Amino acid sequence: MFGCISCEWQFLSEEDREVAVDRYDRIQSLYLTTGDFSALQQMNTVYPMQTRTLIEDVLHIGKVDDQQINTKFLRFFQDSTLQALITEAEQQYANMDDINRDLTKSFKYLRESIPGIEIPEVYAQIGSLDQSVIVGNNSIGICLDKYLGSDCPLYQNPLYGYSKGQLQVMNRHNIVPDCVGFYLLSLYPMPQDRALSQQERDTHIGKILWVVNQALGKQLYNSIYTRMVERYMKRHKNLTIDQMLRNNNYTDFRKN
Repeated sequence: MFGCISCEWQFLSEEDREVAVDRYDRIQSLYLTTGDFSALQQMNTVYPMQTRTLIEDVLHIGKVDDQQINTKFLRFFQDSTLQALITEAEQQYANMDDINRDLTKSFKYLRESIPGIEIPEVYAQIGSLDQSVIVGNNSIGICLDKYLGSDCPLYQNPLYGYSKGQLQVMNRHNIVPDCVGFYLLSLYPMPQDRALSQQERDTHIGKILWVVNQALGKQLYNSIYTRMVERYMKRHKNLTIDQMLRNNNYTDFRKN
C-alpha cells in the first residue's frame, strides 16, 4: 500500500499532497479477531515497520523476530477488553475522511510555514490503552483505542484510573491536534544539555501548542504559555515559526 501511495504522490506537487491515514488497523483487526494467516502475512511484509513498532514499542510483548511472537501477539489480544476495544475502534473509525481532511490542512500549513519540513506517513493501529500517538521513522502511528470518546464504557473501569481531564481529550477531535503536536515535538525537542524547570518545560510545550493552534486554524489550546508565545510573536513579526521553535531561551517569552 505504501508503494501505491508513493506512486500517486510523485505526480502531485508538495502543495497538493494529501495526508491520508493508512488503515493498518484493519489488517491488524482481521488477524486478531479471526486469526487470518494472510492478514498476518500482510502485517509482516507490507507493514514491517508498523508491526515492529506495535509489538516492541507499544505492546512491549517481545521482539518481532522471536519465533513465538505471532502466538504471543494473538494471545495478548484474546483478552475480552481488548477484543471489545478492537470492535469499538473499527466501528467508530469505519470512516476517517474528516481526519484526513484536517491532517492535510494542518500539514499544508506546516509545510508552508516551516520550509523543508518532511510530511510523515500517518497510519492507524490498535494498542492496549497505553499510548495515544507514536512518532518515529518519519511516521505517526495513531492508537485508535485511546480515542473512543470520554463516555466510552471501557474507559470507566477503575483499573485504568483515567482522570476527568484525561477523558476529555480521549476523543476523535483530539487525534489531529495530537498528531501535529507530537510530530512537532519530535522535530523541536526540549533541550537535553541542561535541567529544565517546570516553567521552562511548560513554555516549551506552549510554543508547540501555539503552532498547533495556527495549523488547525482555531484556538484549541489557551493557556498562559500559549498566550506568552502569542505576545512574543506579535513583538517579533518578522520571526519565522522555525526560529521561534528553535529559541530555547525561555526568558524571552516571559517579557511583556
